[in-house]
Amino acid sequence: MKKITIAIDGFSSCGKSTMAKDLAHEIGYIYIDSGAMYRAVTLYCIENGLFEGKSIDLEVLGRRINDINISFELDAETGRPRTRLNGKDVEDRIRTMEVSSRVSIIAAIGFVREALVAQQQAMGKEKGIVMDGRDIGTTVFPDAELKIFVTASAEIRAERRYKELQEKGEKADFAEILANVKERDRIDQTRTVSPLRQAEDAILLDNSNLSLSEQKAWLLEQYHKIAAL
Repeated sequence: MKKITIAIDGFSSCGKSTMAKDLAHEIGYIYIDSGAMYRAVTLYCIENGLFEGKSIDLEVLGRRINDINISFELDAETGRPRTRLNGKDVEDRIRTMEVSSRVSIIAAIGFVREALVAQQQAMGKEKGIVMDGRDIGTTVFPDAELKIFVTASAEIRAERRYKELQEKGEKADFAEILANVKERDRIDQTRTVSPLRQAEDAILLDNSNLSLSEQKAWLLEQYHKIAAL
């Protein structure tokens, strides 16, 4: 089968990263979590005092953006990629609610998107990758052979996020998470640069009521249809 590029876009907390990781593992492709890259920049801004409430010091971030190095390293035990920020493993820290509540602000900044999109495109030059995010099929890889757009109700997505945080032993408030999900949707869809939208040639997947096994089977079916051409 030929190597292709697979772009998976969609709303927050739809399980895009999990499905993309599993699909890449199943077909022997490289998985790239674009959302983790924006989360890593957000964490950098938090830890370096660039946030003032919901506002960000654009001047300082603009000067430092090219010094923010994001990479991925496979976990020897799980076989899953872990995010590194300037050489340090930050995979767990970028998944907190503190980062989740601010990442859409960072993702809406034009020069941040420009810098990270350039990195993402470089990673995908040789094809054989699965990348998930908000603008992979529309901006990063508009010529991707397989594009999937994932959605689910806000309530179901909030419930998934709530359970995920509980399993990690973190404090979780469902109402706060639901409000965060809806606010992220609003910001992602209305931002000026690369807003979240379904590419015209993307296949819609509403996984609100799908089991993980049903979803996996559906994804593999879409892959085989394209890769076999």
